[in-house]
Amino acid sequence: MKGKRRVADSAAGVWHCSHGHVPGQVLAVGQGDVGQLGLGEEVLERTRAALVRLPAPVVQVEAGGMHTVCLTENGEVYTFGCNDEGGLGRDTTEEGSETTPGRVALPKPTVQVSAGDSHTAALARDGTVFIWGSFRDNSGVIGLLEAWEKSVAPKQLHTTEAIVKISSARLLVPQAVRIKGSGRLKFQDVFCGAYFTFALTSEGRVYCFGLSNYHQLGTQSPVSVFMPQVTAGFQGSAVSWVSFSGGQHHSLCLDSTGQVYSLGRAEYGRLGLGVGAREQVCPAAVPELSRATVVACGASVSYAITSDGCALSWGMGTNMQLGTGEEDDAWSPVQMRGKQLDGHAVLAVSSGGQHTMLLIKDQS
Repeated sequence: MKGKRRVADSAAGVWHCSHGHVPGQVLAVGQGDVGQLGLGEEVLERTRAALVRLPAPVVQVEAGGMHTVCLTENGEVYTFGCNDEGGLGRDTTEEGSETTPGRVALPKPTVQVSAGDSHTAALARDGTVFIWGSFRDNSGVIGLLEAWEKSVAPKQLHTTEAIVKISSARLLVPQAVRIKGSGRLKFQDVFCGAYFTFALTSEGRVYCFGLSNYHQLGTQSPVSVFMPQVTAGFQGSAVSWVSFSGGQHHSLCLDSTGQVYSLGRAEYGRLGLGVGAREQVCPAAVPELSRATVVACGASVSYAITSDGCALSWGMGTNMQLGTGEEDDAWSPVQMRGKQLDGHAVLAVSSGGQHTMLLIKDQS
């Protein structure tokens, strides 16, 4: 492994998709020292996106902290990467079996998956959710459904209502999120960062909660938001927001015209605002990114997919997640290139702790 490698926690878990459920092929780029690239025991890193062999076309790919989850068009789930906390949901005692895709035995066909640092979730067609793996803190395993216990195989998450979307965050005991003085609001979407959440109402109001130590939630002061609120950065906004993504300490926002905005911490170029950019309290438009359909964040990296299927990346380059072939940081968006991307349109992107996954299809 490279001596100057910088490791960051994953902000994975949100399905950054522009294509509905169009099947495609999976590409991997970045660090793969625990098999998270799915390219076998011998491949520890890729500077350019490489093809991952799967038994069926894939409609969703999610990069967790050090593992990856793929959903095929027939509703099957495949995983690869680190299985120390049970995040793969399958037996990996055979030498090297964690470094290539293996199927997870689930009782029902899956329609959506999500992944966190060391856990995975699958949403079935009937609205039930299955989860496996673990959460951790500084003291070790926290657990998913049972405190201090990791789940090495899928377990059903029991809820009172059918679930329509999953986005990985700490569960333990699922609870309804209450918004003071607002009654029962209807939300049309929810988006998770590493330590914070965005929720979008059917009227287009943006509610935020969680860590905002670098103003990544649009707060005027660097304080945590413990109850959902419309923060200063989004109050009175004339912009019609459609999508969000969160990294470790920064956020990306997408409006209905295709313009990308960023806010929060600026180091390593993760905001895409050019060399010397400073911390942003309010969403700032990323130059020359006005026709995007998808935004996505890793811990210290950012991505956008344009309407013509091009993928752009910026931020920390050390782990080679940017797919530029270099390890330099990128302070402005650069197009991801490579042999496997030639003649293909990018459908979706998901970034983990040190690796990034792409879903592509033929350009025709």
